[in-house]
Order: sequence, then C-alpha cells, then structure tokens
Amino acid sequence: MIEQFGNIFRIPELRKKVLITLGLIALCRVGVYIPIPGIDTTVLKSYFHQFTQTGVGQLLGLVDMFAGGALTSGAIFGLGVMPYISASIIFQLLVGVVPYLERLQKEGEVGRKKINQYTRLATVGLCLFQAFVMTRTLYTVEFNGMPVIPVYIQGIGFQMMAALLLTTGTMTLMWIGEQIEEHGIGSGISIVIMVGIIDRLPWAFSQVMQSFTFSVTPAEHQIGIVKLIILLGMFLTIVGGVVYITQGQRRIPVQQAKHTRGRKVYGGQRHFLPLRVNQAGVMPIIFAQSLLIFPAAIMQGIQVRLEPGSLSYWITSRLSDVLQGGVVYVILYVLLITFFFYFWTAIQFNPKEMSNNMKDYGSFIPGIRPGHRTAEYLEGIMGKITLAGAAFLALIAILPKLVAGGFELNRAIAGFYGGTGLLIIVGVALDMVQRIESHMIMRQYSGFLNGGSRIRGRMG
Repeated sequence: MIEQFGNIFRIPELRKKVLITLGLIALCRVGVYIPIPGIDTTVLKSYFHQFTQTGVGQLLGLVDMFAGGALTSGAIFGLGVMPYISASIIFQLLVGVVPYLERLQKEGEVGRKKINQYTRLATVGLCLFQAFVMTRTLYTVEFNGMPVIPVYIQGIGFQMMAALLLTTGTMTLMWIGEQIEEHGIGSGISIVIMVGIIDRLPWAFSQVMQSFTFSVTPAEHQIGIVKLIILLGMFLTIVGGVVYITQGQRRIPVQQAKHTRGRKVYGGQRHFLPLRVNQAGVMPIIFAQSLLIFPAAIMQGIQVRLEPGSLSYWITSRLSDVLQGGVVYVILYVLLITFFFYFWTAIQFNPKEMSNNMKDYGSFIPGIRPGHRTAEYLEGIMGKITLAGAAFLALIAILPKLVAGGFELNRAIAGFYGGTGLLIIVGVALDMVQRIESHMIMRQYSGFLNGGSRIRGRMG
C-alpha cells in the first residue's frame, strides 16, 4: 500500500493534479476562519449547537454540515455550496421540462456551457436571497433570551453587508470546485462538501473521548469500553455496507449484432449494461430532510408569536414535536425518501431512450426483442433495483437517529453513522480512488482496487 501511494508521486501528471487538489482544499478551508464583521463569534459558538436541536436549527445544522462548520463560526463561507447545488438541481429538472434547455443539452459541449452559465447566474440570485433572509431571521430571533446571531451592528446595513459577503464566499467555493474539476482530480464541488464534513470528525471524536471511561459499568451519559468497542464495530460495519451498496450493480448482458462486409465479420461482442443499485445517490435524503424540517421551522415561528397556554399554542407545539421526532416522523421520513428515490431515478434513467439507442447501435439483450419489449424489460429490472436502493437509503437515513437514541450520543456525533454525511464521504472517496486508479493503470502501474502492489511497468 505504501508503495502504491508512492507510485502516485512518480507519475508527473498525476502528482501535479494531486498537489493542486490538496492546495485548493487548503484554500477552501481558509474561508471557514474568516468571520463576517460585526458578529460576536465567541457567543455564537457557545450555544449554536443547542439551537440546532430546534426546527429552525435543524435546517441550519444541515447547512452547517455542508459548509464544514462555517455557519457555526459566522464565517464568509457560511452558506457553503448549497445554493449552487440547489441551482444545479433546479436546472436538471428544468432540462426535461423546458424545450429550449433540452435543445441546449443535446448541442453537446457548447450547450452544456450555456446551461452552466445560467446555473451560475441562478446561484448568485439564490445566494443573495438566502443570505439576506437567513441573516435577517437569525439576528432577530431569540434563543434562551439571546439572539441566535449576536451582532454589534444593527439595521439594514449589516444585513446587506453579510448577504454580500456570504454570496462572495459561495461563489469563491464554486470557483475552487471548478478549478479542482479542471486542473485537479475528482469532482470539485463534491470534494469541497466532503472536506467540510470530514473537518468535523476530530470534534466528534473529542466529544466521544470526553464521555469515555475505562469502566466496564459506566455511569449514565458515559461511554465505557464495551460501548466504545460496539460503536467502533458498528461504524466499520456501516461504512462497509455503504461501500458495498454504493458499488453494487445489476449487470444486464448485451449482445452486439454481427455485420458481414466482404469476407470479414464485424461485431458479435458480448458486454454488460451496468444498472446501479443506488442510482439516486444522496439526493432523496436531502429532499426528504428539507420537506420535514421546513414545516417544523414554520410551526416554531408561529409558536413564538402565540400566547403560552392558549389552544393555538398547544396545537402548534404538538405538531412541532411530531415533525421533529417520534414514530410519525420516521414513517414520513421513510415514505418521502422512497418517493424521491423513485422520482430521481425516473429523471436520470429513461428505459425507452436507452432501448432506442441500443437498437440504433445494433445491440440487443439476448432473449428480449429490441424496441418496446427491451424498454419494458429494463423498466421492470430497474423497478426492483430501485426498491432495494430506496430501502437501503431509508435505513441509512434513520440510523443516526437510532444510534443517538440507543447509545445516548449527540446528534452531530451520531450523524457519522449514516445519513447524508457518510454517503457523501464514501461516494466521493470511491470516485477519487477510481480516478487515481485509472491514471495509474494508464501508466502501467498497479492500482489500489486490483489488490496488487507490484509495479508492472514504468513509462517514460
């Protein structure tokens, strides 16, 4: 393994890409430590984690996770790349609805550049709107008798300055992601998100160690040796399961038709069409979380303006509690994940278009007639795979809640046992390893995934 890591730096092109990626990652972490002028960051950090247990706070906790803790620090990278992701998702959905965007996508590289330009403009608009609303809300809303964001500067001036700085921070992160994509290695935006999530691992580890004791029978709210071993074993098992399902595929055999030209016969090769089990990635969990968090946040916003003890106050309080936990919350969460998994898979995977492409290239599935029958066959297979993928995502999504309740852990710590954070880390890490692997194999070096450590050859 050490020799394989050394091989990365023996290939000039790969070494340059890795060093550029590491440098840009360091740059994207600098903005986490540059606070917005006028914010009392000391007070903000002291009780922000308590506020994230509320409805509004859960939404902010999700944003803070993707921003790598920048929101907790009141930093200029507080919004992270969430506005860019939102804009990208919006345009991915619009491509299948708006004929103009659909034509642009079919124009190849020129059309994709035009769509990317529209996405950037939409990102700026979303940043300004989200930053202004968030700043306006947080420094006026009180938690435990104090404003969520304690500021020295009041009025519209602070809101406009904060919105402009947060927008600039998001656009800088977007630029860093594009530079990683172009000059580094890996998916740039995904790497920026992954680094932000990994940055919170030391904090989670320190929280566990603060509660750790060598006693076999620990006191309440303490972690003993047995519980620590169980937690470590669960973590390794869950990571292994996520890697297995993320890499899981259903391989459909595809036969290429033979063509006779003169005395020579062309084609006839047999290959496979890989259908991924987790076709939708992490998007269904993000959508489901957002839909469940927003109603709870609205209920809490209404509750603040009602008189305690009134019927309306009691109703909003009960609804807010239901939407933040309990059996009803888990059922709604699982149903929403399943719905969005099928919805996102239907957008990404078109069996009719795939069957037409196979027919145009002279390929067919053995035993299945080309055209309509092939589309029906692929749709049936994908339906079964989608059900398995949705069940897997639902289990991963509720695991942090089960771990937090069963082992009395902080939600931020339990979040590493599933949910969006773990899926993003595993998915991006696997993508980076596969890209490095392809570079090494092209230069006739053994890679990480084939189990070999011997250098098969060296070029130039």
